[in-house]
Amino acid sequence: MPGQVITGLCKRCGVLEAILTVRNDALCRECFSKYVHTKIVKRMEAFRTRHSAQGEERFLLLPISLGVSSVTLLHILDGHLQGQRHRTGRTGFNLKLLFVAMPGQESDQEAKKCDAIRKRYPQYPFTTLRLDSIFLTASSRISTTPGETERAQKSLSKLLDSISSATSRVDVLNLLKTRLIVTFAKLNTCEGILWASSTTKLAETILAETAKGRGFSLPWAVTDSLSPHGVPFFYPVRDVLKKELISRLELDGDAGLKHLVIEEGETKAPPSSKNTTIDVLMKQYFESVEEHYPSIVSNVVRTTGKLDEAKWDAAQSCKLCQLPVDDALLGINGWGGDQKRHQEAGEREVGLCYGCARSLPVEAIPLLP
Repeated sequence: MPGQVITGLCKRCGVLEAILTVRNDALCRECFSKYVHTKIVKRMEAFRTRHSAQGEERFLLLPISLGVSSVTLLHILDGHLQGQRHRTGRTGFNLKLLFVAMPGQESDQEAKKCDAIRKRYPQYPFTTLRLDSIFLTASSRISTTPGETERAQKSLSKLLDSISSATSRVDVLNLLKTRLIVTFAKLNTCEGILWASSTTKLAETILAETAKGRGFSLPWAVTDSLSPHGVPFFYPVRDVLKKELISRLELDGDAGLKHLVIEEGETKAPPSSKNTTIDVLMKQYFESVEEHYPSIVSNVVRTTGKLDEAKWDAAQSCKLCQLPVDDALLGINGWGGDQKRHQEAGEREVGLCYGCARSLPVEAIPLLP
């Protein structure tokens, strides 16, 4: 179990025996569970019942990855909503769930986990979509007819085949996944998206996005705010480390959440460096750092949260990530600073930000959804 196992009384209640150390505090099972619960619920203050009108139903979209973070968030929010309903007879919000199956995730294991979540939380609408559904989005629906689905699968395969780098391929997949989730939220009248990213996951994202050349996007990637996509982003698990979520899952035997989660083993880089992605390297790094130096992980996220959002005049959106980019900063050379101030011919027409221009070949741009 993550966390140092110790003996003695709990530092918070002083009554029960402590079972593990959390950020230098020896906690018992009950106080540790309350610690995680409080950290998450505190970030949902904007959705208390006092902020919702009687009879009004506000929906938030919770993307489910079948990992420990999203399943734990669902479980805690379900308990929070039950508490609101018990105290006031109504809730400040309601949930819609979405699982996006990435290429290679269309297996029986994922299907069984999704069915188990539906059975345990039947009160929340739960939709599953394949990633290639991004090619089927229209103004008012996501098409799922057989013929269109087959064309979408071919479109995604063709796009991925045009990308040679493993890092670039993962980058494009993640960007398309975000776009699909945002589109689903808009089509289903959700007031915001609850990203289940832990402190550790956010730290990984911060360094990975910076290395990919998309550092300007960081304020939207870690802070509760209206995103450039037109949908508010919220990060309720931002103050909880991944190892703390794993500890809670292992201690929460009665809740039986383990069978809802696809457990991850220790992150290992592929044997060939050619297939090693920036995302895997960052995940390896922060998994080791959070074990003994959790404050470093927290400081990365806290410091990034102080960054101001980029303000562009007459900004247009990148064709891949759809984040706002000034016309003068499109393409590889747009970010050259004093070394190269003039944009090369055609880069404005390419319409990609610096990070996406590094990930996506020019010839693949027409293949984008």
